[in-house]
Amino acid sequence: MNYRLSAVAQDVKASGVREILKLTQGDSIISFAGGLPAEELFPKEALRQAFDRVFQQGNRALQYGLTEGYTPLREAIAMRMGQKGMPVSPSEIVLTTGSQQAIDLLARVLIEPGDVILVEDPTYLSALQIFRYHSAIVESVQTDDDGMDMAALERKVLARKPKFIYVTPTFANPTGRVWSTERRQALIALCRQHDVLIVEDDPYGEIKFDPSASYPSIYSLDARDGGGAVVYTSTFSKTVVPALRIGWAMGHPTMIDAMARAKQAADLHSSSLDQQALFQLLNHFDIDLHITAIRMEYKKRMWLMHDLLTQKRWDGVRWNKPAGGMFLWMTLPEGVVAEDLLHVAVREGVAFVPGAEFFCGAPVKNTLRLNFSHSSPQALEAGVERLDRSLQHYLNESNRTPILT
Repeated sequence: MNYRLSAVAQDVKASGVREILKLTQGDSIISFAGGLPAEELFPKEALRQAFDRVFQQGNRALQYGLTEGYTPLREAIAMRMGQKGMPVSPSEIVLTTGSQQAIDLLARVLIEPGDVILVEDPTYLSALQIFRYHSAIVESVQTDDDGMDMAALERKVLARKPKFIYVTPTFANPTGRVWSTERRQALIALCRQHDVLIVEDDPYGEIKFDPSASYPSIYSLDARDGGGAVVYTSTFSKTVVPALRIGWAMGHPTMIDAMARAKQAADLHSSSLDQQALFQLLNHFDIDLHITAIRMEYKKRMWLMHDLLTQKRWDGVRWNKPAGGMFLWMTLPEGVVAEDLLHVAVREGVAFVPGAEFFCGAPVKNTLRLNFSHSSPQALEAGVERLDRSLQHYLNESNRTPILT
């Protein structure tokens, strides 16, 4: 049989993270690769009780549901968003199979082949994969620790007339960066002036390490001027459990209606059973107290990884100290290729994600992403030791000068 795949299907590569995760199955590898939450913090008993409450409602709970999603859950999300300064009605929300499907639905309803999409550099690699699958031209904008460079962005907007701008302004994957409020406001003003939609992806925003810190979403800032310039996406995968695969998108009814029609064609609706269980969980479980516990534990793990790395006294190696989220972003000395280092690391029993895949423009090959949220303190300590051995072995094998000072 000659399987005549489309040109796009033949051209799009598999996610590098997924391929790495295949190598890390089993207990012999300590993985800093996937963006995984800590399993021991999952609200397992509360979730079991939530499903029990759903089943107590009888067979009707097992029936088909609305494409837009379970109405009481959309109402609950609308209430939570309103408390965060993001006014939205349930009719302006569509529930999705994780926030990644929300990005895909946006691509379906917005992108024509050859459309230009502007992104940060580096940015979420699965978003890049989605945009390219829909035959978009994805271009990066110069980015620093405060967000996109607005002068560079305006030049790109004028020259390339993008269909939309995709950003992850709060604890970005992979860098952990947080945009300044000034950059967020400038982005809104620029996009309103040039009639360009903003897609704000916010899977990590609730995992902030300083509870008093304020990181206003771009959606909330836009709402103060009447709204409509932003489609916002988020997920419960990082704050409840990934297996539920419940995310959402919210925005102007024109966008949400179009996404709902696209979703109807894709999968009719996401699991109504899981949506009902999540609603029961939100109704009978203190999700905010749970998120506070996650924040505290992840903050401890971030600092532990940072301190363990600092003790290695590597010369020319830099990494960030994120204010939230799940990742450290590391830059190795010039000439070190993180993808080659990974092969050595897997032999030593530790894994990470090479940073090159996250770049839309020229890949920076001496970068990598480390996840600190999933590993126990003991695993973090052992994993950093293995990473240290991997780096020294890599340098010896490549006849490079050791970087241990």
